[in-house]
Amino acid sequence: MKEIKSILQLYNNFKESGEKCAIAQVVRVEESSYRREGARMLVFESGVFEGGISGGCLEGDALQRSQIAILKQEPSIVTYDTSKENEIGVGLGCNGVIDVLISPISENSATLEMLQKCVSDRGFHVITTVTALNTQIETIPLGRSFYYNKHSASLEDCQPNGLRNFLQDRIKDVLENQKSKTYHFENQGVKASVFIELIPPQFHLAIYGDNYDVYPMLEMAKLMDWDVSLVGNVQKLKKEKLQSVKYIYLKDFDARPKIDSRTAIILMAHDYKTDYENLRQLVNSPAPYIASLGPRKRFDKMIAEFKLNGFEFSKDELQRIYAPCGLEIGANTPEEIAMSLFSEILSVLSGNTGGMLRNKVGPIHERN
Repeated sequence: MKEIKSILQLYNNFKESGEKCAIAQVVRVEESSYRREGARMLVFESGVFEGGISGGCLEGDALQRSQIAILKQEPSIVTYDTSKENEIGVGLGCNGVIDVLISPISENSATLEMLQKCVSDRGFHVITTVTALNTQIETIPLGRSFYYNKHSASLEDCQPNGLRNFLQDRIKDVLENQKSKTYHFENQGVKASVFIELIPPQFHLAIYGDNYDVYPMLEMAKLMDWDVSLVGNVQKLKKEKLQSVKYIYLKDFDARPKIDSRTAIILMAHDYKTDYENLRQLVNSPAPYIASLGPRKRFDKMIAEFKLNGFEFSKDELQRIYAPCGLEIGANTPEEIAMSLFSEILSVLSGNTGGMLRNKVGPIHERN
């Protein structure tokens, strides 16, 4: 989401200049690649760009090809095979096949409007893009994107009924599996490949605490471009440190953050009673990650007190509570602890274990 927001910001800054632009997007990856499907870069005809499609090995060539696409006003697919010795990117960490769709942005293009919808509404969004086509069809040219309206459960402006019905059925699978995927459509001589991209909302960090050790948490969240909610006594904190906090809730008032399945909660009031009460209220939330700062014996004491008061956590609830919290990296300072916590949060939200990659069997990223 951070990349999409950066692309939109650059576009809005430059659109009054009259410069034409194009979007280069990774739509297929085989084997290894620094970036995965969905990675984008926006390129203006002057060479100014934002975003990225690799670790730096493909951007220069993609920039030149984007300028050509802008000049011709024609979309194209570029395949980079970085496993070959004479291919761009050799020796720079890539070792796979990457398809990049380069689409000029015209006055009639709705691509950037679709991306704006994704950042304007916190929720899961779906954009489908035609990435291969065996014949010229006016209503579904190469590079054409359609936005999925989740309220009406339909693809906006997708005219061919056969393609629309096919994609809407596949979108259900993408939403259920929470994973983008390319599908292949064939009907009455028309063959098309369509990348169905799931764009989730950015992560939300809900911090319940108001001591100085929240500052590194806020800095890390700002760097990651996460939404941040803070519950506490803000009089104890420096105002200039709170500028990146999207929502502030005073601890003595009833209003509290909206918690969803993309929210990570950190209980760090350093007050046993406060953390205990917050945990009691938040354990029933949909948050997949609830961290309670402090040693194991402190949490064991909470568990015993909950049990004494007639409340026992279910197995599922205990799985979502991390106490002690953070990955074991030898963290001591507030900054190191923030790094440990964020690493654990990312591992949990991505469904991984947080171990060392050198001990991982198989590829780093899951492959289709």
